[in-house]
Amino acid sequence: MVYPILASVGPTRARLLAAAELESGQWLHAYPSPPTGTYLEPDTLRLAASLRLGVKVCAPHRCPCGATVDVLGHHGLCCQLSAGRLSRHAALNDIIRRSLATVNAPAILEPNGVSRDDGKRPDGMTLVPWKMGRVLVWDATCVDTLAPSHLPRTSAKAGAAAEAAETKKVFKYRSLGPQYHFVAFGVETLGPWGPSAKILFKEMSKRLIDSTGDQRAGSFLSQRISIAIQRGNAASIFGTMPRGPYLDVF
Repeated sequence: MVYPILASVGPTRARLLAAAELESGQWLHAYPSPPTGTYLEPDTLRLAASLRLGVKVCAPHRCPCGATVDVLGHHGLCCQLSAGRLSRHAALNDIIRRSLATVNAPAILEPNGVSRDDGKRPDGMTLVPWKMGRVLVWDATCVDTLAPSHLPRTSAKAGAAAEAAETKKVFKYRSLGPQYHFVAFGVETLGPWGPSAKILFKEMSKRLIDSTGDQRAGSFLSQRISIAIQRGNAASIFGTMPRGPYLDVF
């Protein structure tokens, strides 16, 4: 019994450290309103709460990738066939773009003419200067807090995986010219944000408050980001389950 207990210490500690971060629980404070996009469907809400508490989310089964999924369902969050990765990534970038438009900094996604050394484009860019006369270029990423490769970091420090992902992004975009202000926006599946994401969020929150006059504007932004992460998690976990013929009608 010793080895299973020791094996569970890392994920449990990483989960508890992540849950203690302020931004990881923002979805809990969101008013459930379908028109504003802050409503979590019952199944998504159940999975979000289960992941946060570390309780069972499903029966053991085999993922389409061939891996075995245990009762905690964590495999879905790091599976190479993750069903929620693309939708979550798109949602995060759309939230950032819409928020920038609100503060009179219109932006476009995947801008042409801006790329890193391998030719890949960043997620978005403002069309007007953002800081020190430079336009903002950002690239968002969501990494799994509980992935085996991240556990040594995340079990020691909350948000360590997001911070490492941001560092990699900065290195990949090191060739961007001085006319660009590049920001890597890193978040994790269990909620923590990376340092660069927090800095950009604070800048955007201040401008949102100034633009709208609503002191809660920053909180609303963090809630939307948190909800997008939870929806991606739910889609990833459900994606490990076999599809029945009846699902094809939806």
